[in-house]
Amino acid sequence: MSALRALRQLSLVSSRSLAVRAASRTAARSALAARVAPIASRAFSVSARRFGEGTSDVALSQRLAEELKYENDAAPVAEPEFLKAFKAQGTWSIEDTAGLDEVTLSRKFGNEDIRLIFSIADIQSESEAEFEESESAEENAEDADAPLHSYPIRCSFSFTKTSTPGALTIDAMCQEGTFVIDNISYYGDAKVGTELTAEADWKRRGFYLGPQFDTLDITLQDEFDKFLQERGINQTFAYFIPEYAEHKEQKEYVSWLKNVKDFVEA
Repeated sequence: MSALRALRQLSLVSSRSLAVRAASRTAARSALAARVAPIASRAFSVSARRFGEGTSDVALSQRLAEELKYENDAAPVAEPEFLKAFKAQGTWSIEDTAGLDEVTLSRKFGNEDIRLIFSIADIQSESEAEFEESESAEENAEDADAPLHSYPIRCSFSFTKTSTPGALTIDAMCQEGTFVIDNISYYGDAKVGTELTAEADWKRRGFYLGPQFDTLDITLQDEFDKFLQERGINQTFAYFIPEYAEHKEQKEYVSWLKNVKDFVEA
């Protein structure tokens, strides 16, 4: 079935994937807390003035240090193989600024400039509080067969050409090896359609965003599918995005731990 005509779904599988991921990190923290508790209690004998003014600063620093050590020990030092393979293709360039939650991928295709923007905020979201940890054996079996990265990632594509001042933009959801398109918009002014400014965003709100994609004629959907496939926006690319998002989120989390620890100890 066409990836572009897959039904939009924020499925239970996605919720379970997020919950399992959050639970594993929570379990690791609990184990660390148990190991560091005696150390933290002894640390109160150290002058709190070394860690600012609060008497809790030393214990907090100890916990942050333990969590940071755990994450550094668990994380691979070298660049992951999936990222090496992606870069070796030389098709897409990656713009990833430390400290920001958005990632930009871009490429040239003939006279076109193609840009994709996605955010790691989608995988930072916690699963719903009422999610039940205990599930039936059948549901657990379904989890075992589910893709590793099944959570949805919102994506925004833009297409501009040197031969025309306009821009085409596509809003889609990337999940389980598919791009589920919400809508396709056209802007007569490429700057309005592609600039990442508050002013441009405000202007875009007044434009017609195009019809819901799944309401288009099936043959027209298929042609848009071919349009994207030809430009390398395919299943392989759809699997790369959530994998890179998780890689990015892990780097940002480790950086956050270090920055907060350094601040507490200053």
